[in-house]
Amino acid sequence: MEYTTLGDTGMEVSRICLGCMSFGTSDWRDWVLDEEAGMELVDRAIDLGINFFDTANMYSRGESERVLGEALDGRREEQVVATKGFFRMDEDDPNSGGLSRKAIEHQLDASRERLGMDTIDLYQIHRWDYDTPIEVTMRALDDAVRREKVRYLGASSMWVHQFADALHTSDRLGLDRFVTMQNHYNLLYREEEREMLPYCEQEGVGVIPWSPLARGYLTRPHEEVEATTRGKSDSHAQRHPYFEGGGVEINERVEELAAEEDATMAQIGLAWVLSKEWVDAPIVGTTSIEHLEEAVEALDIDLSDSDVEYLEEPYEPVRVSGHE
Repeated sequence: MEYTTLGDTGMEVSRICLGCMSFGTSDWRDWVLDEEAGMELVDRAIDLGINFFDTANMYSRGESERVLGEALDGRREEQVVATKGFFRMDEDDPNSGGLSRKAIEHQLDASRERLGMDTIDLYQIHRWDYDTPIEVTMRALDDAVRREKVRYLGASSMWVHQFADALHTSDRLGLDRFVTMQNHYNLLYREEEREMLPYCEQEGVGVIPWSPLARGYLTRPHEEVEATTRGKSDSHAQRHPYFEGGGVEINERVEELAAEEDATMAQIGLAWVLSKEWVDAPIVGTTSIEHLEEAVEALDIDLSDSDVEYLEEPYEPVRVSGHE
């Protein structure tokens, strides 16, 4: 395993972060692993040297956090745990979501209890709250840091002007600022290269992309994408413009290069993300120990400049996706 400093935090994390949306309960989504299989994934990840885990309160309605907490029992201090809050947890309670002080304090405490952690290493806002002034959100998050409920603060997919507003607000008010950005970034979706990624690099913000393999669209030939349970049922993935803007040709080139390198398509897709200097640790979600092991092996693949150029050449601009 390779390790890197997460942004300007000084905290060392594995170059692969295990995304925990893939386990909790299949009652939430058909492709999600139940508790036993989820705990096995976490165990194997730790064996492989992964020390960075990302979850969210909304994943399996809290079950992902609970399973991760159980799996890390007795060894939490050696791991870096990140979770997120924003989406409504109870349809009958409008204050169970959003980024008001009430929502943040209540949902953060619920996440801490499920994870079995007094202090969460990285607490991230899952999306931008258009109904709450950013000053209110940042003051509540800063209080969470000062009360030692959270060590670091992070953000997820949003417009650059919003992220800049949040950082400026924190600086102006003397509050803890966001130190990470979890954004949508992969070979089939590169719109973040226009503004967000250069801005993060300028501000010393760590980048931990979600969906580095385009929710499976980079793991198999494009005509086989719907061959898996997730491929057939994941409506969220189907809404992304992965096969627009040259995506089909990029998928074919990944398949071609994988054959030449005696690697899997997923390993080539991950190797591309890992080759980008502004990326600290892609968040890899999987329902298979074998695929987890393959993801770690992708660290050994060094793509040449010509390989990277070949993979990127067909890309064309696509609509922004992932902020919703």
